[in-house]
Amino acid sequence: MTTDTGPSHISSRDNPLLKDLRKLAQDPGAYRKLGRLWLEGDHLCRAALARGVRPAVAVFSEAFWPSAPAEWVRSAIKTVVVADDLLRAVSGLESPAPMGFVLDLPPRPEILPDAPSVVLDRLQDAGNAGSILRSAAAFGFTQVIALKGTAALWAPKVLRAGMGAHFGLRLVEGVDIDALDALRVPLVATSSHRGEWLHKANLPHPCAWLMGHEGQGVSAVLEARASHHIRIAQPGGEESLNVAAAAAICLHASGAALQAK
Repeated sequence: MTTDTGPSHISSRDNPLLKDLRKLAQDPGAYRKLGRLWLEGDHLCRAALARGVRPAVAVFSEAFWPSAPAEWVRSAIKTVVVADDLLRAVSGLESPAPMGFVLDLPPRPEILPDAPSVVLDRLQDAGNAGSILRSAAAFGFTQVIALKGTAALWAPKVLRAGMGAHFGLRLVEGVDIDALDALRVPLVATSSHRGEWLHKANLPHPCAWLMGHEGQGVSAVLEARASHHIRIAQPGGEESLNVAAAAAICLHASGAALQAK
């Protein structure tokens, strides 16, 4: 399957690559076992290429292959063309995409002590995790640290919710709380009931924002490590905000405070 001799064609559902793609598309933890990622659709693939990522395999449906952009074909180490119905069966989406990339899973990096960071504490929802990654990338937080019990950061739903943010971030997942000892930046805990009001606080920068479980918030053990505690004013009277919405507000405030200095 090399681009030197043209693409390989797959017409059997028992093909080993297709079996792996089905696992990667439908099992959130499969990437850890297989050491690979499946990016489905042109948006994620473009985002990866824009960050200099080289796919291990470019996958195209038979119907899409004749119109596939040349830069996508040239970008990959290998190229395969799959029968349309077989590629649709791989997808976990209601409207399957006609192409995708297989990437080698990046090795887990070490924590950078001074990087502006976001710490995810046992977040369960893939959409929330991906949305926070997107906000982190947008507002200049370059490192995301996921504690054990957090949704798998490279899972398909998180990748889709991140909209390409993954490729601009340093992602450190599956770590214990003690791993945060490596950070030299202040830890800032979010809370629905205590701490300074966000709009009045003198926010440190760089810092590491602590974003907690959807129902339980930041754990007491992690909150005890924080040097700052922040809450968001809610004049409408709601008890709390969705964690992804709270993260977007807090990270934007941090970025705006830095620009104002």
